[in-house]
Amino acid sequence: MDWTALSLSLRLGGWTVLLLLPVAVFFGRFLAVHRFRGKGLVEALVMLPLVLPPTVLGFYLLVGFGGGSAFGRAWDSVFDQSLVFSFQGLVLASLLVNLPFAVQPAQRAFETIAPELREAAACCGMSWWRSLWKIELPLAWPGVVTAMVLCFAHTLGEFGVVLMVGGAIPGETRTLSIAIYDRVQAFDETSAATMSIVLVVISVVTIVTTLWLSSRVGRRLG
Repeated sequence: MDWTALSLSLRLGGWTVLLLLPVAVFFGRFLAVHRFRGKGLVEALVMLPLVLPPTVLGFYLLVGFGGGSAFGRAWDSVFDQSLVFSFQGLVLASLLVNLPFAVQPAQRAFETIAPELREAAACCGMSWWRSLWKIELPLAWPGVVTAMVLCFAHTLGEFGVVLMVGGAIPGETRTLSIAIYDRVQAFDETSAATMSIVLVVISVVTIVTTLWLSSRVGRRLG
């Protein structure tokens, strides 16, 4: 068992969940509440990482994070470190890859809230922030938690984008999924099987949690 790779994967998943949580809440709510021209295009762009092959997405991120791009050069000049083949680059790539897993479940949860509740809160003089905190989040929390669970699990299992952007640097970018691939390449099936079981268990827990939270939303709608 590659404990360093597991620790790195858990750290990457933790940072991804932490940074995407406010995005899921605010952007998911925005898409659920507001109607505007081009909303379908915005939703399609959010969902794009789901349909793009990981190697294609990883290639574009590699180019965008590299020294040949304005963003890559700006990052390097500010932080004196390249994004490519670094943990920071993995975190940014993970945020983009997991955007649909974060936004869509939260958006669907906020869409289940009756508009009359928001209108009543506004009539009572509540600010949108207080309405969000006191009324909407207590109702939408199953969708938000589902989003975070999916982001965490997907981050731990991501392979193509991680390999393209981060490579396989031990202790820096070599996640558990990359470690499994390396063990298979080295014909070490025992280690690969052990690490694969860990990801299978995480996946099963993710599915069970997601289904349970979805049932909570379904019962509320019923």
